[in-house]
Amino acid sequence: MFQEIIQSGTRVFIAYFLLLALTRIMGRKMISQITFFDFVVGVIVGSVTANISVSQTNPIVSGITVLVVLTLITVTIDFSNIKSFFSRKLINSEPIAVVENGKIIEENLEKTRLPLGDLMMLLREKNTFNISDVEFAMFETDGKLSVLKKSQKQPVTPSDMNIPTTYTGLTKDIIIDGEIMDENLKDANLDNNWLMAKLKENNFNSVEEVFYAGLDTSGNLYISTKNRTYEKEGQHGIE
Repeated sequence: MFQEIIQSGTRVFIAYFLLLALTRIMGRKMISQITFFDFVVGVIVGSVTANISVSQTNPIVSGITVLVVLTLITVTIDFSNIKSFFSRKLINSEPIAVVENGKIIEENLEKTRLPLGDLMMLLREKNTFNISDVEFAMFETDGKLSVLKKSQKQPVTPSDMNIPTTYTGLTKDIIIDGEIMDENLKDANLDNNWLMAKLKENNFNSVEEVFYAGLDTSGNLYISTKNRTYEKEGQHGIE
């Protein structure tokens, strides 16, 4: 009995970390971005991993071999898709236009097996309620719908009104859960002495009191703890 528990635990341990390693090797994709091929591979990997974990009759080496070979095939195909248009078209197919110049292309709806009701639902999800407003609607390989509205139906932008705008980049994480992000602090041309001085000016005695601190491209520093939040403005965020 005890030996069986040890064997089962060992198999689960091996399966878990093998799956983790192979997933990192195969790369990461958002769930909404996976193709049908990726989905099939995921199902196979899950089934084989489960078999490794619970089956006491099948040799664990056989399951590992299947996963390794499957990973090699997947990585090879992914690289092939990057280098070859023909490979991308063969494996992932290609986007298909289902609406053009405000008119539904019925032939392409049949090719994609996309019911008209589903098309209307996808358009509504893009805040488009009138097909005549659509210049192009492309049914993507991941099942999403990309919509380009006609120019006269698109919202006005600052560039249309000749309104100048300032650059808005990514906020640099300076402190996360009480730990200083030294690399980000260095990228902002700042150091720990500066940070500690500014924290003390705002009644923080140590970095551990700060849950999060971020510096945006406008020089604003956002500081948050579990029970209070500060946002100071000025050069490097605090003055």
